[in-house]
Amino acid sequence: MGVVPQEFALGKQFGDALRVARLRAAATPAQERDVHRLSVAPRAGPAPQGARAAAPGAGGRSQERGVGLSVSCAPPSPVATVWTSVPRWEGSTDVRPRSLAPGVTAVVLAALLGAVPAGTARAADGTGGGPSGPLPLARLFDNRGIGDDAHPERADLDGSGGSLSAQDLTAAAWTPGRALTVQGARLTWPRTRPGRPDNVRAAGQSVRVGGRGDALAFLVTGTGGADVGGSGTVSYRDGTRSTYRLTAPDWRAGPAATKAVTLPHVNTPDGRLTTPARLYAVTAALRAGREVASVRLPRAAGLHVFALSVRASGRGWSGSWAAATSGHPALGPWSDRTLRLVVHTSVGGPRVRLRFDNTFASAPVRIAGATVAVQAAGAGTRRTPVALSFGRAPGVEIPAGAQAFSDPLAFAVPEDTNLLVSFHLPGTVPAAPVHRLAVQRSYLSEPGDHTADGSATAYTTVLTSWPLLTGVDVGGGPGAVVALGDSITDGTMSTTDANRRWPNVLAARLLGQRAVPRYGVLNEGISGNRVTAEVYAGDGISTDTSGVSALHRFDRDVLAQTSARTVIVFEGINDVRWQAGAGQVVAGLRELAERGHARGLRMLAATLLPCEGEARCTAAVDTERVAVNAWIRDAGVFDGVLDFDAAVRDPDHPARILPGYDSGDHLHPGDTGLAALADSVDLRLL
Repeated sequence: MGVVPQEFALGKQFGDALRVARLRAAATPAQERDVHRLSVAPRAGPAPQGARAAAPGAGGRSQERGVGLSVSCAPPSPVATVWTSVPRWEGSTDVRPRSLAPGVTAVVLAALLGAVPAGTARAADGTGGGPSGPLPLARLFDNRGIGDDAHPERADLDGSGGSLSAQDLTAAAWTPGRALTVQGARLTWPRTRPGRPDNVRAAGQSVRVGGRGDALAFLVTGTGGADVGGSGTVSYRDGTRSTYRLTAPDWRAGPAATKAVTLPHVNTPDGRLTTPARLYAVTAALRAGREVASVRLPRAAGLHVFALSVRASGRGWSGSWAAATSGHPALGPWSDRTLRLVVHTSVGGPRVRLRFDNTFASAPVRIAGATVAVQAAGAGTRRTPVALSFGRAPGVEIPAGAQAFSDPLAFAVPEDTNLLVSFHLPGTVPAAPVHRLAVQRSYLSEPGDHTADGSATAYTTVLTSWPLLTGVDVGGGPGAVVALGDSITDGTMSTTDANRRWPNVLAARLLGQRAVPRYGVLNEGISGNRVTAEVYAGDGISTDTSGVSALHRFDRDVLAQTSARTVIVFEGINDVRWQAGAGQVVAGLRELAERGHARGLRMLAATLLPCEGEARCTAAVDTERVAVNAWIRDAGVFDGVLDFDAAVRDPDHPARILPGYDSGDHLHPGDTGLAALADSVDLRLL
C-alpha cells in the first residue's frame, strides 16, 4: 500500500505540537479510499513498538503522550478509532486496528514535540530517498528479521512470525556490525539488536552506496516459498545508469549449494523449529571504471536485503594460484596445530596476499598467525618465513561461510615456484572446508605455533589436501585465466609433487613467450565435479568432496576470482557418465557462457575427452559425449573452442584416448597426455 503525505495540519494537545499527514489508505489492491477526517485525543500509555524516541527530557525521562486517531474513509465506511501512544518520536508505524473495515490499513506519519516543516517528511511508499536523495541502507530498514530466542514474537521475517535466530547468527560469528567478506566483497551485517529493524523489503528504495568495482554485492534472502527477484537501477556519478537483476532464493526452500550461511533453526512465536534458514550472497554486474552514486532496489515482494556494497575489482593484483573448495569433511580433530601447505605459483610479483575461505562451514574458524616462504625441500623453507597480517592484526577469525584476505605484503613471489603457506589453528578443528585432491604433499605440525619455523622438524604428518587456503594473489600483472573443470583439470593421475596438471603446463607456456599477456592461471578443477548436478549438497560435514555443480559454484569459483579475464570451461564428462543427456549438459554450458559474458569475461570451451574402456563409459555415453562436442564446436556460443578431444584421441579408434596419453584408467590422461592438452591451446584465444 502506498501512503503519500499530502498536507500537514497543526493541532495542539496539552501544549504539544502535533503534525499529522493526510493519508490515503488502500482498501484493496485495486481500490483506494481517501482519509477525510482525523481527530486527536490524549491518552497515556507505553510507546508503540518501532517508534524512535527523542532525547530524554528533564530528569532523564522521555515525555510520553498518548494519541487517539479517529479515522473515516471516503467513500463512507465504518469509523475506526485507533489508540496509540508515543514518547517524543518521529517516523512511521503500521496501524492495523481490529475495528477497521476488512482490508483497510492506515499508516500514520507523525512528529510529536517537534515541528516538521511541510514537505520535508519522507514518503513511506517504498521509494526511499526524499528531497535529500538516496539514503544509507540502514536508514531504510523496515522489517525485523532477527529475533532473540527468548522473545521470538518480536521479529517477523516472513509475515507469518518466522524469523532468524540471533543466537544462531552469533554462533556463526555473524554478529551486529560485523564486516563480512563473501565472494570477494566486504559487506557489513546490520548493526541492530534483535527485534529491531534489520533489513529492507525491496520495493524500489533508492540506496546511497559508492565506489568503483566489478559488481554490486548483496546479502539477501527471500520469503514466500520460491525464488523472488526483479530488476533495479544503478546510478553513476557521471550521470549514466545501468540496470541489473537481483534474485534471492527462499530462506527455507532455497539451495544449500549457493548459500552464504546456513543457520540450524527457524524461530516462531510457537517455538523453535529445527528447519535450516539460509542467507545468500548475490552479485550483479557494474559498468567497468564508473563510480557508483546510488542503487535503486527492485520492486519484489518477499525480497529482503540485509547488506549492500560495491565489490572492488582487484585492480593491481593478479591471481597466481587458486583451489576450489570441494567439500567439508571431518578432520583430525586438530587442536593447536600448524598447517604448512605447498602451493605452486604461475605468475610472480613484488607483493602477495592470501585468501582463506570458510565455505560450507556452520561455525567460525580462528587463524592465530600465518607466514609465507619459498620452499627449499619438503616442509623446509629457503629463508625465514615472513609473517602476514589481517587488518594489521596477526590473526583473524573467519565467520561461517565467509573468507579473509591477508594484508598486502612486500614479498617477492617467484613465478613457477613452490611456496610454503603456514597458519596456526589454536582451537580445536573437527572439520574444515578443503580442496581434497591436491596431488601435492603438504604438512601438519606437532602441537604449537610453528609458523615461523624454517626447519621441517615439527612437521611430522603429511597432508594430501588443501584445507582453508583458496588463493594466492600477486601485485601487478595482466590478470588471470580461470580453468573450470573436473578431475582432468584437477590433475588426477598426474605425478604427485611434479605440478604436471594441464593448467600448470599452460602457465609455463605463457611465461615462456611474449606474444600475448603473461596471465596467471587459476586451477578451479574439482575431481568428480559435474556441470548440472550436485555431488556434495553444500551443507554440513560430509565424505562427499566432489563439490557443488559448476552452475552453482560459478559465482564463487570464477566471477569472484581476482582479476579474472578469460575462462576455460572443461566439464561435462561426469554428467554423461552418470546418465545426464547431452541436452542437459548443453543447457548448462550455455548458461555458464551467458553468465560469463554478462560480466565481461572471455569464455572458451574445451571438448570432452573419449573414455572407452572405463567402466561407466559405455557406447551410449560416448554418443552423448559426441553430441556435446558437436554443439561446442558448431554452436558459436563460446568465444573460442579448445579441441582437447582431437588433441588426445586415438585417430584409429576415436572413442578412446591414444594409449601413449592414457594414464591407464582410460578416463584420465597421464603426464604426457595432460601436456598435450596444454600444448594444443592457441594462446591467442586467451
